[in-house]
Amino acid sequence: MAENKPLLICEHQEPITYLTLNRPEVLNALNRPLLLELKKELEKIRDDSSIRALCITGAGNKAFCAGADISFLNQATPMQVRELARLATSVTHLIENLGKVSVALINGFALGGGLELAESCMLRVAAASAKLGQPEVCIGAIPGWGGSTRLPRLIGKSRAVELLLTGRMIDAEEAQQIGLVHRTAPLEKLKEEGQQLLEQILANSPQAVDLTWQGVHRGLDSSIEESTRIGTDLFGLAASTDDFREGTKAFLEKRKAHYQNR
Repeated sequence: MAENKPLLICEHQEPITYLTLNRPEVLNALNRPLLLELKKELEKIRDDSSIRALCITGAGNKAFCAGADISFLNQATPMQVRELARLATSVTHLIENLGKVSVALINGFALGGGLELAESCMLRVAAASAKLGQPEVCIGAIPGWGGSTRLPRLIGKSRAVELLLTGRMIDAEEAQQIGLVHRTAPLEKLKEEGQQLLEQILANSPQAVDLTWQGVHRGLDSSIEESTRIGTDLFGLAASTDDFREGTKAFLEKRKAHYQNR
């Protein structure tokens, strides 16, 4: 009998938590048990004030996540497929609204639902050998976990439509060129590259980082007038924090700010 192993590996390196999808034998494909584990851990991370950032990656050196478990999809009823999609989108919405900086460390294939998982993160860092794509159309499906909505927001409608309708895979270099990933690195330096990116962000006020993300995320679905009003309100909210006073004071005194997340 195969030894039981965790579907999800959780490592805390305060203030960063690393979640590793641990089904390398099927390229870390997402099934219901793994999605449930993800949701449970994400809820813990959301409620833990000591955690400021989340990194998600895949076990092994072949795949971040190859998407939904195709063997399940082939046998599932339409209702079962929809229920799995609803669970998956609850996970991606949770990542987007986590209140923490989230980074996908794409260490190999990121396809279908795997890419949709990465798209829900604030930032994406890819190994130079990574391959990314939304190939659902090639198996008679569509991106049902948010890809048809998030991908156009990330890279623009025209580029997204081409990728979605052809289902072709792109390499990390092209993904960076079109803005789908922010940085690339050799596989062995992927985690280090992600940490360097996070260090730049975590040096800033936690509240300012969160409010900036809210301004971007909430404003995308609004008119110019409404989105700028959201930004104005969030700016006022930031000004009510001790971190705002500290940051502005440190600037005037020409010293490094010491933020307390208050």
